[in-house]
Amino acid sequence: MDTSELNSGILNQVPIEVTISVGRARPKVRELMALRRDSVLALDRRVDDPVELYIGEKLIARGELEELEGEQAGFLGVRLTEIIDLREAL
Repeated sequence: MDTSELNSGILNQVPIEVTISVGRARPKVRELMALRRDSVLALDRRVDDPVELYIGEKLIARGELEELEGEQAGFLGVRLTEIIDLREAL
């Protein structure tokens, strides 16, 4: 096995954290300070709008939120609808 095969094998097992962005809010400081339990902070997106997937600051994909079924019922997942070329993004 050459070095490139060894490196790619090792790299394929490194976990990467993907962040899912469902929207942003821009409250004023006084509004933020007034938040309490059960307060609702409105986002700039609608429920059916696509979410964005990031690795660090790099956008890598877009998708739709879905509730999982079966053993993972109640958990959220993302159905990918658009994938950015990862070679360019990273």
